[in-house]
Amino acid sequence: MERILERYNRHSSDERKLTPTDDESIGRWTLEHTMLKSKIEDLQKTQRHIMGEDLDSLSLKELQNLEQQLDTTMRNIRSRKNHLMFESISVLQKQDKALQNENNTLSKKIKEVEKEQSQQPPVDQQNTNYMPSFHFNTFIRTREGGGGLIEEIPREGQPSIVLPPWMLQHKNH
Repeated sequence: MERILERYNRHSSDERKLTPTDDESIGRWTLEHTMLKSKIEDLQKTQRHIMGEDLDSLSLKELQNLEQQLDTTMRNIRSRKNHLMFESISVLQKQDKALQNENNTLSKKIKEVEKEQSQQPPVDQQNTNYMPSFHFNTFIRTREGGGGLIEEIPREGQPSIVLPPWMLQHKNH
């Protein structure tokens, strides 16, 4: 038990030696605050100079230094801009190539379908029992008492069609 207490006392006294007193702590924080405040003021001053404000107080050497900083910054900006533009152009070229390949593939498919259709007999020669053809160049009149339906009067052998009025609105106007 005595060993434990002895170790505790030794560690607590070492800890007290490492921990600064309140006066030392306040002095250190005050110094750090002053340094940070000074640094902030310098940065704000530099920012104003870069923005073109308060240049009257600068010497010739400081103006030349500022001009050099601005030139370097502009070169970096242009370099970054060019890099981004080249990347964008590269992406667009890849997309263009992919679209051209897709277009070529679709063109080949269209040609294949057209070739297949040209090899099939025309529709007139196919069995027309399943595909009736309607001719809409017939007379149209409103059916009497038919609930507003429109009846088509067929011409010579063509099928008769009854259409609702909304399908033929353009004929009425």
